[in-house]
Amino acid sequence: MNDNHLKPGTVYSRAWEIISQDNTIPPDEKKAILKLIQVLIEAAERSPSSEGDGVTNITQEVVSKHSLMSTVKHQADELDALKRISLNLTSNLELQKVLDAVVTEAMGLLKNARAAHIFLFERGTLQFGASLNAEGERDKPIAIPRKNGLTQSVIQSGKQLVIEDIVSHPLYKGITENWSGSIIGIPLKFKGEILGVMNLSRNITGRFSRAELRLMGLLADQAAVAIFNANLYRRVTQLANTDSVTGLPNRRALDERLQEEWRIAQQTDTSFSVVMMDMDGFKAVNDTFGHNIGDELLYSLFNFLAQKMRNSDFLARYGGDELTLVMRNTDLQAAQAVTQKVIDLMEEYHFAFPNNKKLKLGITAGIAVYPIHASNPSDMLRAADSALYHAKKYNRGRFSVAKGVTGRLNPISLRDPSS
Repeated sequence: MNDNHLKPGTVYSRAWEIISQDNTIPPDEKKAILKLIQVLIEAAERSPSSEGDGVTNITQEVVSKHSLMSTVKHQADELDALKRISLNLTSNLELQKVLDAVVTEAMGLLKNARAAHIFLFERGTLQFGASLNAEGERDKPIAIPRKNGLTQSVIQSGKQLVIEDIVSHPLYKGITENWSGSIIGIPLKFKGEILGVMNLSRNITGRFSRAELRLMGLLADQAAVAIFNANLYRRVTQLANTDSVTGLPNRRALDERLQEEWRIAQQTDTSFSVVMMDMDGFKAVNDTFGHNIGDELLYSLFNFLAQKMRNSDFLARYGGDELTLVMRNTDLQAAQAVTQKVIDLMEEYHFAFPNNKKLKLGITAGIAVYPIHASNPSDMLRAADSALYHAKKYNRGRFSVAKGVTGRLNPISLRDPSS
């Protein structure tokens, strides 16, 4: 290269000034453009008919066309990214999978990304949603949102907050953790409602490029829509799986739980138990006080029993005045003990009938255990229901155990609450 090209006022030096100050052009591309300009200048200088203005025009045209091409390329990249984001976020309605997809996309959009975090905001409370760091670790929160920290500030303002240097920013004053670099907090808003905050941190300090800010804004918009849809789907599913009278899981939810317990039992080679229960004396309640009081009793009693269950137990309304209890990793002996406790709980339960009238209530039950009494979920229900029918017919207020289908048959046994 001719050293004269670097002298102030030359076409090459002017081109160098223009290109070096353009932060939208990557360093490698700057070198390529300058080499091309240098070749064009040298070719023009060797041409007898060349004029200074012509060389200047060539330089300006190269720079101008590169700028246009860069703009088109960035727009194309953004459209591709937006298409990918839309496909990834709208292909699932399960909230956790949506959140995991969002942090994955975020890490791919930001150069030198260190971590991406999402905190969900509902009913005035922030809770952790998802995370991903540069090492590939997922769903590991870096910290609980501070009262006056970045996440809370974004919630309060409802606006994007960019911190170019964590060390020197007031929001991080007095932080004991050795944090550095830069970070951005973006509200996840849908129809004016803030659903959460997405925080993306980098290992380096400085400004975020316009392209990065634009793409992260697009991601935040898509993420908010996907989170809203996932929350709506969850609420609709909960309603579909909830009994309208008692608020307990309904038959549909019971079938899903039985499938899950059966799958787990097969994978872990363990047992699980199903107890079908029927309320004794419920017909007299409906006949005496009507169905409204009957529904109030069902709600009161069934929720009373649900509160006494273990966290691992699943209690659902099977229909009418029948309940179904599903117990994970529970053998026959444990199932019998739990069922007897449920029957005994009826002595503790009291319902305020109209006119202070007293009616005797009780529980009769049938027990089935996988794989002793059945080999699949539907047969488990049938086995427990058959045992319940036997107990109702011969000994109300007690429980019966289903007949076995594997190995030696177990005779039906009856247990007296007083024994």
